[in-house]
Amino acid sequence: MQDGIKADIEAVQRIESVPLILEVVCRTTGMGFAAVARVTEDRWVCCAVRDEIAFGLEPGGELQIETTICHEIRQSHQAVVIDHVAEDATFRNHHTPAQYGFQSYISVPIMRASGEMFGTLCAIDPRPALLSTPHTIATFKLFAELIGSHLDALDRLQASEADLRDERHTAGLREQFIAVLGHDLRNPLAAIDAGTRVLSRAPERAPEVLDLMRNAVKRMSGLIDDVMDFTRGWLGDGLSLRKRSVQLLLPVIEQVVSEARATAPDRRIELEADLAVPVNCDAGRVAQVLSNLLANAVTYGAPDQPIRVVARSDAARFELSVANAGEPIPAAALLQLFQPFYRGQTEPAKPGLGLGLYIASEIARAHGGTLTASSTPQETRFVFSMPVS
Repeated sequence: MQDGIKADIEAVQRIESVPLILEVVCRTTGMGFAAVARVTEDRWVCCAVRDEIAFGLEPGGELQIETTICHEIRQSHQAVVIDHVAEDATFRNHHTPAQYGFQSYISVPIMRASGEMFGTLCAIDPRPALLSTPHTIATFKLFAELIGSHLDALDRLQASEADLRDERHTAGLREQFIAVLGHDLRNPLAAIDAGTRVLSRAPERAPEVLDLMRNAVKRMSGLIDDVMDFTRGWLGDGLSLRKRSVQLLLPVIEQVVSEARATAPDRRIELEADLAVPVNCDAGRVAQVLSNLLANAVTYGAPDQPIRVVARSDAARFELSVANAGEPIPAAALLQLFQPFYRGQTEPAKPGLGLGLYIASEIARAHGGTLTASSTPQETRFVFSMPVS
């Protein structure tokens, strides 16, 4: 069953007055079957039912839409009332009463505030019944309006709850953002401050101190870039891409691997590449994904084991993976890896904002691809996969 129809059934089931409405309908009209139905262009689905004639429908049960009169009501948005099928000029030869064996019928559209028809409040019985009185029709219309109003109220409640959850989540992220950024910017700022004081006392140490200060500035620049990407991805319209068909993606990947080797000279980083097909991508952003994944592998991987980078492309997809040995990631943590500011429980004091994997996943999404993670006692592997065109 489609999620939308399932949600509609659940919404009707949440309306506490519906069972009483169906009971009142049956008691006041003498009808043996009454139901609230969801009616779409191609489906008739029972959402709630009172069945005293063993018609055989339960919530979730369906009738072929073409075999129902509700199909016609969906077109006209008008109620249909039949006291006695055999004496009704319009419906005595209609296929629906013959197929379902009823002689009396009433169905009123349930309308939403948007003007959309949700479905119908309907009732049938194998015996004739006096249904065409103003009182009976008005009662059915009132109940249909009541159900429609409840459905609208449920939608508003759910929207309000969703907005509240989003606002709380955004507020939580904002607090994390300020706390983590303040913490991580403090270290390079302290290094620059210390450098200026050393230079004032010992100018002869300028080459050494300036090199340290440049590294601190580079780290601050990286943090600010991550913050900007986070802002675009989470609070803005998504990361911007400059996509083009890249014939020579291998040199880009080799450059990132070379930089990682230079940054972590004590780690062995192996590269295997088979890029036979050009990839329509933002090469700079692909490099950023690889750089973030390598930084993660260097930080958390086993230092005495190699980090393996594999890049492949074929006629359909480009795939880039980074694998390392080390402590496996717990299953619960795997679900949170791509959330902003997540830095894990095993080594939460590691440097960084905890945005690298989130930004990498956003870059993958912007390319129409995915970034996935798997972890076993043997290895942890991240895979970035996207269509080549």
